[in-house]
Amino acid sequence: MNNHTSINKLAVQFFSLVFMLSIPFWILGAIAPDTTKILPIKLPISALMTFCPLIAAAILVYKKQKKTGVKQLLKLSFDFKKIKDKRWYLPVVLLMPVIALLSFWYMKITGEIVPEPQPSPISVAIFFVVYFIGAIGEELGWSGYITEPLQNSYGALKASLAMGIIWAGWHIIPWSQAHQTTTWIVWQCIGTVFLRVVMVWLFNNTAKSVFVMILFHTMINISPYLVPNYGSHYNPFILAVLLIITTVAITFLWGTKTLADYKYASNKINTK
Repeated sequence: MNNHTSINKLAVQFFSLVFMLSIPFWILGAIAPDTTKILPIKLPISALMTFCPLIAAAILVYKKQKKTGVKQLLKLSFDFKKIKDKRWYLPVVLLMPVIALLSFWYMKITGEIVPEPQPSPISVAIFFVVYFIGAIGEELGWSGYITEPLQNSYGALKASLAMGIIWAGWHIIPWSQAHQTTTWIVWQCIGTVFLRVVMVWLFNNTAKSVFVMILFHTMINISPYLVPNYGSHYNPFILAVLLIITTVAITFLWGTKTLADYKYASNKINTK
């Protein structure tokens, strides 16, 4: 079995296991009371599947490396020491809030009636912690386990697009259980695919830091709260368009093979 085939087998095992582990949460989301009636956000019970990528990765790692491998996987949650150039924290922390605000301003410019943002610092802080924990559950699987072998085999852009498609498809049932419209889900899926490209770009330019992915994933989820009423006016169409533009700029400047080969070498940020 050649390396390409073994990586394909690894990916199929991981993604299949993630989806199988998620089925009980999808069923629970279909029969459990609607949490959107008691929470200020559209978050169904099936959102608890967020830990399935971590569980899937831990199972597969344990089969080969036992407890030692699982411990190493968990340690990736806070591998921020890898990040030598702290300037990369700027896009990690600010990119998604900027996109959220651009989305809000676009709605204002086009005449939509929206209230002014009034985010509660306490609410934002609480949800940040909750989403950070949830992001650990996802990114130890997506970034800590499967990203590296996939991009080694297919290149960064192809691998991130493939992961983005699977990532988006994995979310469709929870989005539908949160009573989103078909149009909303379609545009959210498109945005999610390109969002994973942005994430792999950040991952590769921060020495493969999983902590960066966890932090950025948290910012993805918390940024809509900058839009009025807990993201009630969030528009996935605008998100998708802005992320496509961002991805085009990234691939032009950093290339498609690694998303880390900066076109203007003299200004290249050192990631080693």
